[in-house]
Order: sequence, then C-alpha cells, then structure tokens
Amino acid sequence: MSAPLTAGNTRVKEARRLSRRSVRTEQRLFLADGPKAVQGALEREVVVEVFATPTAGERYPALVAAAPRTSYVDDRALTSLSDSVNPAGIVAVCSFLDVPLADALAVATIPSTSPGLVAIAADVRDPGNAGTLIRTSDALGAHAVVLAGHSVDVYNPKTVRASVGSLFHLPLALEPDPLRALRAAQGAGLVVLAADGKGELALGDAAEVLAGPTAWLFGNEAWGLPAELAALADHRVRIPIRGRAESLNLATAAAICLHESSRTR
Repeated sequence: MSAPLTAGNTRVKEARRLSRRSVRTEQRLFLADGPKAVQGALEREVVVEVFATPTAGERYPALVAAAPRTSYVDDRALTSLSDSVNPAGIVAVCSFLDVPLADALAVATIPSTSPGLVAIAADVRDPGNAGTLIRTSDALGAHAVVLAGHSVDVYNPKTVRASVGSLFHLPLALEPDPLRALRAAQGAGLVVLAADGKGELALGDAAEVLAGPTAWLFGNEAWGLPAELAALADHRVRIPIRGRAESLNLATAAAICLHESSRTR
C-alpha cells in the first residue's frame, strides 16, 4: 500500500468541495459518510470513489473491495471529508440518485402484494427531519419518497447521515412544485392524505382509506401544510392529541401516520 493521501491532496480537496451545495449541484455528486451509507451506495451502484483510512480498510474489507476505486487517506484527510463528530473512517463520493417524479410514483403503482404507499413532504427545511422521514418511510414499507417545494437539499451531509443508509433503499424524487406532486400522485391512482391537525378524518377512523394505494402529504416543520394545498388532498387526516401538547413535529407525525398505514395493511 502506498502512503495514505493527505488533506492537501488534490483529489481529497476536490471531494471536500462537495460539502457545498453549489458544488454538489454543479457536479451532481455528494458524500456518503460511514459504513452504512457506503454499503447502501455500493448496493445502489452510485459510488464513484471510496476514501478510507488504512484502519477502516481493515475493518470494512468488503466495502473497500466492492468500490470501483479506493483511495487510502490519513486521519486528518478523512476528518476533513466527514461531517460526523466521530468519523468511522470511510467516506464515498456518490452520484446523485433522485429519479423523475413519474418514475417514483410508477414504482408505487406496480401491482404487488402491498398497495402503493408514498410519502410526500412539502417545504421540509431541517436536514435531520428530511433524513428521518426517508429512514422512517423505508422502515415502514413505503415505496417512494418525494421532497417537494423549497425543501432542504437531500444530499446535505446531515440529511444523508440522518437517513442511516435508507436514502439508497427506495426511489426518491425532488419536485419543486408541491401542487404538481399532489396532482401527479392522484393521477397515478393514489389517494392523497394530508396530515393536518384540523383534518375532518381522525387517523383511528381511516382504516378503510389506508388499506388502499395512498400518498401521505406532510408539511413544513413550523407552519404545516398551506390550507389551499391541504384542501386539494382527497382527505385531511388528523392525529388525535390526548395531552396538552400543541402539536407534533414532522418526523414524529410522519412516523405515526406511516406506521398506521403499515399496520392496517
């Protein structure tokens, strides 16, 4: 093995530039940090190059062997590429993996043993919430996720890390217009359910609706769904709150709604 690359190496510096959204968008590349993310990226076949410390190379030999290209780096170089407080020693440069909206919805409408289930989030601003939504959707059997409107960059390192590899497990679409996402879901045969604290249908009474092909529509962390958008959904569904809490945050509400869909099915 040749000497590990340092933080001043040209390739390391080029990869480090991917911490900026403008560079990610221009090059359509992003960083996946940690073994779970790297494994998911390898399975999705979007890895361009893996950077690893010699120690991590010994710890994760299968990941290193599966990479199309592996560069060993010293600890300082790896730390410069990682957004983690305690880097695991392995980071992958990956190609963007989002798909057109129609393709994501098509996956959810292919006949299978389970009716289609899609999570659509409009104007999600917090990278942790976006990553958790993707992870939750993956865990609870959703077929696709759509980030609509002015949502956080899904390739933000914090979002990628919060998804814990789930970013690579299911189709993801990015749609600038939430209304178009809603209409496209309805056009694909999905019943759109707006998660709305003032909805006319209680979640516990929605079993009949949840049993069929559905798309959950979630709003912004601070102000929820715009009234005009929620009104265009097929149903507005509320989560009953028994205690004194004013509301639920996005990730929690999504987990409850998607779990109820999964349980009903």
